[in-house]
Amino acid sequence: MVSVIADKINNFLTSASWIRKMFEEGDRLRKIHGADNVYDFTLGNPVNEPPKAFHQKLKQLADNPIPGMHRYMSNAGYPETRQAVAEVLSENSDVNIRPNHIVMTVGAGGGLNVILKAILNPGDEVIVLAPYFVEYRFYVDNHNGVLKEVSTDEHFLPDLNTIAAAMTEKTRAVIINSPNNPTGVVYPPEVLVKLEKLVAEKSKEYGRPIYVISDEPYSKIAYDVEVPSVFKYITNSIMVTSHSKDLALPGERIGYAAVSPNIENVELLLEAMVFCNRTLGYVNAPALMQRLVVDLQRESVDIEEYREKRDLLYNSLINLGFKMVKPEGAFYLFPKSPVPDDVQFAQLALKHNILVVPGAGFGKPGYFRLAYCIDKQVIENSLPAWKALAKELNL
Repeated sequence: MVSVIADKINNFLTSASWIRKMFEEGDRLRKIHGADNVYDFTLGNPVNEPPKAFHQKLKQLADNPIPGMHRYMSNAGYPETRQAVAEVLSENSDVNIRPNHIVMTVGAGGGLNVILKAILNPGDEVIVLAPYFVEYRFYVDNHNGVLKEVSTDEHFLPDLNTIAAAMTEKTRAVIINSPNNPTGVVYPPEVLVKLEKLVAEKSKEYGRPIYVISDEPYSKIAYDVEVPSVFKYITNSIMVTSHSKDLALPGERIGYAAVSPNIENVELLLEAMVFCNRTLGYVNAPALMQRLVVDLQRESVDIEEYREKRDLLYNSLINLGFKMVKPEGAFYLFPKSPVPDDVQFAQLALKHNILVVPGAGFGKPGYFRLAYCIDKQVIENSLPAWKALAKELNL
């Protein structure tokens, strides 16, 4: 058969996303059993509506359009939007972040691609901490980089010795994600302090900067802990985020990348990122969304709703005999699979109309991920199915 697509992409398609595979399986089950009888925990697609302030601002702009509001702007974004972002980042970090340190992007995914395009030479290595968001692999490959997986410790926190052992003269960046997808773990300040020391030492040893790229779309969704600012602790840090989760706007694809002013030759790095924002085809972040989020930088969805769902699902599963680290942020649980093969466990769960994502899809076999950003009623309705599954597994 003649191949109509690239061999590499064909290989990626066969191994790509367990999340999408299980979501599609859910569609099949819903057609058979009805939506109320299928318990889908696969996709991090929040059911929460955006804050009231978002709708008010949207109506205000619709009723009073600004002349030229849909035209091109600087590839880095509107000055007033970048100013609003910089002010909040400065407050949270005690670092003087200015508007020119901000590049508005097409979501966090667009931001990560812009950053990686700007810093990677072919063959450069990017370290990721397993478990990790699977798209990192494809983003790094997009720019001819090499992904290196490094395991976290038993609490899913970075293991600095393991990271150090993985570093070589080709290491260009370490991607961290806190609060983490899929574990919900928040990296405390002492971990960032140790990471800064390691990165500084290795940058000096290899004669070029190693960047810490902090992927933070869940930074406002945290329970009982404060998410520390990477700028406060790490010199060569670049933060990327989106308003997909904190404002419940995943389909609007609005985010930004922010660069520490303490990076050497920071102006050249920013110039490269703005250039890549354009030449990767994003051109600029969506104009309407940029205008909307100017006044929403201190807004967020109701975090207490997520806490309720977390506690309901976590406590119910723990009582049934499942084992997991209690998440401090984001909206995921990452329990240990009761059987060694997490893919096999996902298939067993399907028998009870429960859809989960195997840990193998996040570089961490032996676990599974649950997204609890769904209706609370779905979680409540699923509990008898979880009980039946636990009984089948003799938990």
